Amino acid sequence: MSNIKVKNQYEKRNPLDQYPKPPFPRQPQSAPGSVNKMNPLPDHGEESYQGFGRLKDRKALVTGGDSGIGRAAVIAFAREGADVAFNYLPSEEENAQEVVKLIEAEGRKAIPLPGDISDESFCKKLVEDAVQGLGGLDILVNNAGRQTSQQSIEEITTEQFDNTFKVNVYALFWICKAAIPHLEPGASIINTTSIQAFDPSENLLDYAPTKSSIVAFTKALAQQVAEKGIRVNAVAPGPFWTPLQPSGGQPQEKVEQFGSSTPLGRPGQPAEIAPMYVLLASQEGSYITGEVMGVTGGMMPA
Repeated sequence: MSNIKVKNQYEKRNPLDQYPKPPFPRQPQSAPGSVNKMNPLPDHGEESYQGFGRLKDRKALVTGGDSGIGRAAVIAFAREGADVAFNYLPSEEENAQEVVKLIEAEGRKAIPLPGDISDESFCKKLVEDAVQGLGGLDILVNNAGRQTSQQSIEEITTEQFDNTFKVNVYALFWICKAAIPHLEPGASIINTTSIQAFDPSENLLDYAPTKSSIVAFTKALAQQVAEKGIRVNAVAPGPFWTPLQPSGGQPQEKVEQFGSSTPLGRPGQPAEIAPMYVLLASQEGSYITGEVMGVTGGMMPA
């Protein structure tokens, strides 16, 4: 899996050199990209994440669960005792099957659900299939996203703008709407926003506003469903080393120096953010709702 050998995430280390720092080689991929073509390979916690039963017998649905932050959350959930359904694009089947094996290695049920969440009818079916396969639903993680770097507004087509909002915002709305009738008191919804919601980059003109939308959506929905005993929060990552970046999310010159502008001088690895999703999904986060939790390497608080 990963060529980053972190055996125990609980051993004290200097975070400055815990993981690789730039410069990285240029490594263009076609979207949506593959974790197995990245150099260095990202760490999703395959070897390092240790569970403590905090999600025992919970039932989770994660979008974008084949790679990156979603994959790390899926691994962590399974090791904490949850059964997991996860969504991905059909072209990501190879990565998805790796995740299935990781879930099943923990003795948990894996439900792979390929499909395009930019389609409303698929989003409804996704939730239905997850509920049927898992026998219910306790945790929903809306993580999948589209990010395409363009240097000028003139380069952003209506098609790109529309699809970015469909994947990042519309799908979140459709999936939450379909899932809430299945959620019982104690359930948790976790949305993935970004530091881009608060500190947008000039080359992510369509992406950044979708992440701002997710912040507002999260805070509004949290108030709406609090009386049902359902918590809704968001995680705002900074620069994380995922296939989203080399497959069009950033220009290759930025990939070479990705994460260098953070106080820690490197990008985050997916394994480093998975514990935040576990906290928000677990009963340990019982008094956390309507919040945005920043994990940005010190760039700024969300």
